Amino acid sequence: MTDFMTRARAAEQAMRTVFPPTPLQRNAHLSDRYGADIWLKREDLSPVRSYKIRGAFNAMRKQQGQELFVCASAGNHAQGVAYMCKHLGVKGVIFMPVTTPQQKIQKTRIFGGDNIEIHLIGDYFDDTLAAAQAWCAQQGGHFLSPFDDEDVIEGQASLAVEIEAQLGGLPDHVILPVGGGGMSSGVATWFGDRTHCLFVEPKGGACLHAAMAAGHPVALDHIDNFVDGAAVGKIGAKPFELLKDRHLSDVHVLSEDRICTTMIEMLNVEGIVLEPAGALAIEALGDIQSFIRNKTVVCVTSGGNFDFERLPEVKERAQRYSGVKKYFILRLPQRPGALKEFLGILGPEDDIARFEYMKKSARNFGSVLIGIETRKPENFARLFAHLDEAGFTYTDITEDETLAQFVI
Repeated sequence: MTDFMTRARAAEQAMRTVFPPTPLQRNAHLSDRYGADIWLKREDLSPVRSYKIRGAFNAMRKQQGQELFVCASAGNHAQGVAYMCKHLGVKGVIFMPVTTPQQKIQKTRIFGGDNIEIHLIGDYFDDTLAAAQAWCAQQGGHFLSPFDDEDVIEGQASLAVEIEAQLGGLPDHVILPVGGGGMSSGVATWFGDRTHCLFVEPKGGACLHAAMAAGHPVALDHIDNFVDGAAVGKIGAKPFELLKDRHLSDVHVLSEDRICTTMIEMLNVEGIVLEPAGALAIEALGDIQSFIRNKTVVCVTSGGNFDFERLPEVKERAQRYSGVKKYFILRLPQRPGALKEFLGILGPEDDIARFEYMKKSARNFGSVLIGIETRKPENFARLFAHLDEAGFTYTDITEDETLAQFVI
């Protein structure tokens, strides 16, 4: 433990030659809401808009004389490696999933310039990782894991070194997003039992929760790539070794739609752009409100590499989770005045966001896909009650993921 802290402190000092500490900012909006002293460790303000530059820097500085580095990444680790390849004047071969947002691919190219080449392979990170490792085994070079590497973990722990120094002491709680476990294990190891650490994962990539429940790293059967910065199918062996004695109750799993509500709120209220993984720690505050009151809490906003082309989807998911937007299929009578009758049922705060005549399902009826936005979730109870009273037949498909995937 002491040796790890010494190495983490050395890494933090060494990286000052590349970039300054990221800000630790008290957030008045969140502090007022939760009755606590809430601070944001703004890793989204690093040179590559994520904490990944830390691990890349530390691992690469320890490979003196190495001319070629190979990595696999869903985007943020790639940018950190690319940035350091250009800074150190070495070559890098970077493998990224085909599904990686274009914003992250473009920024990786910008950071690395002529020092890197990019290969887009695989729909999921684990496929990309396998391809990168196979290439490295054949062609040579040093493989730089995004999380399953002691030097990377040590570098990510520099984040905790900064938190303690900037705060002038220890926070009561630190909330950490989890992907492959490199950052969360490094920070948790630094704080040890001096600070309570909570870990947050997306539902579609809850590899730490699965590993702790099983007692060892396990591969998830399914991965949802929406939270691309944390969508990892199997936690790293080295991170898990550092986290295995933590309590399962300290691992929180959040739905992808729920995370979107924080992304929208932080953008609209605070002007802070967060990627889905970067919003995980803040959204988890709602789950622990009862025991953080009057406490000092640090949330790690792990990244801000967000492609604004995804904003409509994020808004849509946030509205559906918050209950202010629903989709349903209405069986509309094929008679004069039927549509006008339906429109008359809508309340003053109800707005039609989508209206699509799908097909005539019978001689006297047609199916219509309708999306309704409203101001308050309780407005839907009134709307559906009036629809029932008027004799309309409808099916709410908002929560039907399979059906919604095809028609919404």
